[in-house]
Amino acid sequence: MRAYSDGDAAALYDVLNPWGASDDFHLRHMMAAPSVLDVGCGTGTLLARARDNGHSGRLCGVDPDEGMLGRARAKSIVDVEWVLAGAADLTFRGEFAHALMASHAFQCLATDADLRASLAAIRAALVDGGTFAFETRNRLAREWESWTPDNPWDVVDPDGRDLRMVYDVRERADGVVTVAETTATRDGVPLRVDHADLRFITEADLDAYLTEAGFTVAERYGDFRGGPCTPSSAEIVTVARAAR
Repeated sequence: MRAYSDGDAAALYDVLNPWGASDDFHLRHMMAAPSVLDVGCGTGTLLARARDNGHSGRLCGVDPDEGMLGRARAKSIVDVEWVLAGAADLTFRGEFAHALMASHAFQCLATDADLRASLAAIRAALVDGGTFAFETRNRLAREWESWTPDNPWDVVDPDGRDLRMVYDVRERADGVVTVAETTATRDGVPLRVDHADLRFITEADLDAYLTEAGFTVAERYGDFRGGPCTPSSAEIVTVARAAR
């Protein structure tokens, strides 16, 4: 089997992240807003579903990964803007009623500087009173401890190749972990290894950053079905409102 390209990895992303309750949550908020900014849009699945469900307003997808955006563009979604950029690089000013970061993209804001700059840029992109929906894994639940090489994930990619996803995590300071994701054949031959730093945050620390950026918490859940957020919740699901 040949090495796994960036394009292959982007196609595999949709297999590894099937539609579920988290997407239903985000889609409801997107459909209620006249203009939507999807930060870390990946392959554009949520934006495509919004158009398919009749959203007629402005839709914009932003992602720093050219492979992901290439796959999003290839879906030929009607009248969607695509921007190659990270969250901190956004230059919109008061143009959107709603912003979102789905699929735990918020956790890629691993440093204090990037988190602050990204929240400031998202706030600037929103109209006063606009909303920002996202989820992040609760640091107190320590979910990363279950991401071990002896807990692999077998998948079949869009080209019918049998693959095995293997994860290895190294814990660092301040809730940041480095994740090594190995895409391999079923018999364990590595095809590519991707690394990412992910930040796990507490509810209290998250709210301090939101307040600093000019947001208030409008909704807070411990799961995507509206359950309460507790210290043991795996998720911190938030809808924040931009101060007027």
